Amino acid sequence: MRAGLFVTGLIFIGATGSYFGQALPPDAVATYVGRSACIDCHREQAEAFTGSHHHRAMALATDETVLGDFDDARIEHDGMVSRMYRDGDRFMIHTEGETGELEDFEIKYVFGVDPLQNYMVEFPGDQTLAPGEIPRVQVLRISWDTARRRWFYLRPPDVQDKLAPDDPLHWTGIAQRWQTMCADCHSTNLKTNFDPQTVTYHTTFSEIDVSCEACHGPGSLHVELANRKGLFWDRHHGYGLAMLKGDDAQPQIQTCAPCHSRRGLLDDGFRPGDKYHDFYQLEPLYAETYYDDGQIKDEVYVFGSFLQSKMHHKGIRCTDCHDPHSLQLKHPGNETCTSCHQHPAGKYDVPSHHHHAVGSEGAKCVNCHMPGRTYMDVDFRRDHSFRVPRPDLSVRWGTPNACSSCHVNDSLEQLPESQRDELKEYADWLRAAESGDERIAEVIAATDKWCDEACDRWYGEERRQDSHFAEVFAKLRRGDPDGPKEALALATQPDELVPPIARATALDELARMGSPEAAELGARLAADPTVHPMQRAAAVRAMRAAPVATRRRVLVPLLTDERRLVRHEASQLLADVDVYRSLSSNERTQVDLALREVEAALGKVADRGGAHLSWAGLCEQRGMIPEAIAAYETAIRVEPNLAGPRTNLAALLDRLAERGDPQTAERAKRLRAEELPLLARDAGLAADNAVVQYRYGLALYLAGQLDGALQQLERAVELAPEVDEYSLALRLLREKLSE
Repeated sequence: MRAGLFVTGLIFIGATGSYFGQALPPDAVATYVGRSACIDCHREQAEAFTGSHHHRAMALATDETVLGDFDDARIEHDGMVSRMYRDGDRFMIHTEGETGELEDFEIKYVFGVDPLQNYMVEFPGDQTLAPGEIPRVQVLRISWDTARRRWFYLRPPDVQDKLAPDDPLHWTGIAQRWQTMCADCHSTNLKTNFDPQTVTYHTTFSEIDVSCEACHGPGSLHVELANRKGLFWDRHHGYGLAMLKGDDAQPQIQTCAPCHSRRGLLDDGFRPGDKYHDFYQLEPLYAETYYDDGQIKDEVYVFGSFLQSKMHHKGIRCTDCHDPHSLQLKHPGNETCTSCHQHPAGKYDVPSHHHHAVGSEGAKCVNCHMPGRTYMDVDFRRDHSFRVPRPDLSVRWGTPNACSSCHVNDSLEQLPESQRDELKEYADWLRAAESGDERIAEVIAATDKWCDEACDRWYGEERRQDSHFAEVFAKLRRGDPDGPKEALALATQPDELVPPIARATALDELARMGSPEAAELGARLAADPTVHPMQRAAAVRAMRAAPVATRRRVLVPLLTDERRLVRHEASQLLADVDVYRSLSSNERTQVDLALREVEAALGKVADRGGAHLSWAGLCEQRGMIPEAIAAYETAIRVEPNLAGPRTNLAALLDRLAERGDPQTAERAKRLRAEELPLLARDAGLAADNAVVQYRYGLALYLAGQLDGALQQLERAVELAPEVDEYSLALRLLREKLSE
């Protein structure tokens, strides 16, 4: 018997030994093969995927994919009528184009399926395209509401006026460009391939929608292993796909995160299973996009919210709630939550916990722990920070809370009838209060107080009122003297008390204030590889207020840090004029080499003028004048309506003119004249943005329009009285006018 087992063992060892000898080379690179190569072995998953939002993320416009009414349908907005119709097999729209005239455009692609569908038009111009390449594509603002089966005009947030054809927000503008705003997350293996010299796109993808390899990685090695006779595993490449089901939840979460986060791009080579923060820069909890307590305000796409949650801290992953292929919730209603939160039995899904009638809206877990708001007019999205409702924070600091989100409607009758129709959801109440509507602010405050008192009655001494970073951010942003000290303490808290995204935000807020204490703390955190990369990057930014010698000592070693995000921040801060001049020749070479990685990252978004503007600034700081001029010129060529490049280039040319070149002075004057209407436009669109008002004021001053400059600088100081630079400029201008 034992001899037989021994022989069998030898046979097994021989077989596997032979197989291991045939392992794929360690440097074998997986390529994209398309989902047709997956279906035979994964039919169940393919069936679940069919019809999902990933499957229908983007498609060619056909009778099967187009949901909108193109039977000579019409829609009117801003005094203009657009018409949707058919021309044979083609779907067409007659609407305002780039010239401001009504034109006919063919709908080439559809985007999404529920709750709305967008439509896209190609603008090939006269460029030559290779097979499979796509030219510039623009997304129409006229969209189809799939629930109500109606056309609607999707206005930009807070913009009620008609958009001019040259406005970046017009459907033909850069803010509505597929390649710039949407493409990366709606197709598989997308490469933008923008040429800034010719200002043309040669975009490609391996599959038009979000297919198998978008989440699992390119599948050629996996298919090769599957077709072998032997063990379906390779000692170098495992199963040939990203490992998303292991004990560690992070590979899966960080695979979903790139398309479900508000972020900047560091490198476009991300593959499923890679580390998110080596390829993307996640936006912190800025006041423009999140409330003080981290609840969603602007579109932030889930990941930044989820990072704040105890669910994330405990290792919960996306597929614990969502089917990864159909994208549907795994259970109906409250069962999605109680499938885990059922200890002891019946603790949560009962009136003793939620204090609402069974089956009512108040008894739904998500309405209390995942409140949401509507984006794009019809798209309701829930906050994924899974927080306990905190009306006590609302009473103290004015943050939203889930209780008031329902109960403000109890006071709707107190408001004028003309105003009620505008308050469709809680977010509308909040926006009105933030815009200065005192009556609505009073109603919200009274509702918050009522909800807070109700929670006291319900839960008594057992009520959870833990300390929260909301208190720190609220104090800091309101100028409370204790704010900076508490923010410094917050930035050093452990993960179990404060999530890294909040700690990074605290450092960024302090950095904006130029805090020397934050710079000192930043020096310690930036050099510690055990600190979260997002917090380390913020620590580097906080060092802008550190002495030159400290920045040099701490940041030069970070140029070779293993985390790309840290390298990027360190190299850019070392390029600051004062620091760069202090470096040795060898250190400058290190900075220049590290900044090539930054240049490559900016090149991935080369269709935005801001990318070239940033690179021009980095070149100018290091004395690379021809390179800086070329980058400013590219920024103007790529995005002619962008304010900024002309002003910066004019300032650079003025400095060159001081060396005796009259032609550069004349060109600088022309550039400023071209820039002035762009700055005026931005100042009108961003009336509450102090930086924009200040820049416009300086431009008016340089143009000799002193009265206008005075008005803009006064507005800047009014909006940001704490910024010394604005107050100084205003004082100097007043002195000049008094002369």
